[in-house]
Amino acid sequence: MKTNRRWAFPLHSVVCAAAVLGAAALMAGCATKTQQPKASGGWLKDQVADAYTFGFPLVATDLARERAAGGDASRPGQAPLNTLRHATALPPVGARGFPSVDTIDSSAWLDVASGPVLVSLPAARARYYDARAFDAWTNTLYSSAERMPFPKAQTIAFVPAGWKGVLPTGALRVDSPTRYVWLSIRVRVNGPRDVREARKLQTAMQIETVQGTGGGVKSAKSTANDAAADAALATPATAGAWPTGAVERTMASPAQMSPAEQAASLDANAFFARLARALDDNPPAPDDAHEMNQLGELGVVPGEPVQFRKSDAELLATGLADARERLATVPSNALSKHGWTWFGDGAGNYGSDYTLRAFLARNQPWTPTKDSEVRPVARVDSDDHPLNGANTYVLHIAPNQVPPVRGFWTLTAYTKDGALADSKLPRLSISDRDKLKKNRDGSVDVIVSERSPGKARASNWLPAPGGDFQLVMRLYAPKPQASDGSWAPPVIERQ
Repeated sequence: MKTNRRWAFPLHSVVCAAAVLGAAALMAGCATKTQQPKASGGWLKDQVADAYTFGFPLVATDLARERAAGGDASRPGQAPLNTLRHATALPPVGARGFPSVDTIDSSAWLDVASGPVLVSLPAARARYYDARAFDAWTNTLYSSAERMPFPKAQTIAFVPAGWKGVLPTGALRVDSPTRYVWLSIRVRVNGPRDVREARKLQTAMQIETVQGTGGGVKSAKSTANDAAADAALATPATAGAWPTGAVERTMASPAQMSPAEQAASLDANAFFARLARALDDNPPAPDDAHEMNQLGELGVVPGEPVQFRKSDAELLATGLADARERLATVPSNALSKHGWTWFGDGAGNYGSDYTLRAFLARNQPWTPTKDSEVRPVARVDSDDHPLNGANTYVLHIAPNQVPPVRGFWTLTAYTKDGALADSKLPRLSISDRDKLKKNRDGSVDVIVSERSPGKARASNWLPAPGGDFQLVMRLYAPKPQASDGSWAPPVIERQ
């Protein structure tokens, strides 16, 4: 491996060499120092921004894994690798990161470096659940909902890419290109009283490892059950509010940040040093050769220390600032209608769409494919005014515009920072399971407001937080209409 790719001279000299096409012109340009600093500086600034965008998902997931498992899982709230953690209650009031109030979550960080890891899951028993797995770059490796929203008993074998060996009969093989895999299992619940029944599925979940290539199975890892106060630790916290286009640098301590927020707070030295370390265990895709060459030119080499010159600090900081603006801007391939924004094609399987991958890793981490879940988010009404609990909004759902799902759908109101409102409210979400009052034509009007709309419309009321808020609609195991443009969430009309 080459070791001479780090900066050996100031960045402006590298820029000069890269900006001049002909050999003669290059020599003349550098010898006479006639390069144009603005143009070349802009080129390097863009190079830094591109490298940051490319590597952001891996840095965020590395921080999430470190927080959940650490080196030896010795800190409070951590669990060893290849060990399931279960949330035993619904998220508490004030929980951030747009937590679901219609599912209880189980999760584990898997390490396939030593061989296959087997995940055994029970039959659904007519209860929806979805097991999802992501590689360290946030690409979806597996989702049971893509195949069957109410799955049968199954064993999934996550193996290192190219592994040759014998797996237990009936195990579904899933190759992972990265050492670490994040597993998330969401089980539907119908309110707090239903949690005990849903947890029966959790207790039947199991993780084992395969020893050698002969198929020997090691005894199951014990599970770790979390109290309600630790429920947020079961899954890596997501970012706060849906981006508005402006970059807000948080001043919270790392422990108070989500992994994505923590990744976004790192300076160039810390960010690229962690990226270089994480690349050693989690290589990029073969098609990422150009991006890896760019990183090499910047001095970022897998497994090697990264050290930039102090004189380059301003240029690096400018490149990072541009990248953060990029990650705060909704990509052009997002779906947008009636004030809602959501993602279809490309989500979960990003290929070379590094901007979409980084945007979602920053703002909506662990986004699965369009066949697993679609999540429209709204911050404004039909007149493009911010949603506010002091107003009353009506969402008219026509009979032919009911959210198209194979699983189920929910609608939840969060604060502008993505937190849950007061638990004393009669409900925190509305779903297809609720007995909503229908109009004569079969349509449904959902009322969203801070104050009750009265007894006559209480069955269709979704309480909203005071002040500005956001609406999130989740479509679990959606049908194709949810992402092909033939369906859109209802208009949010202020009364």
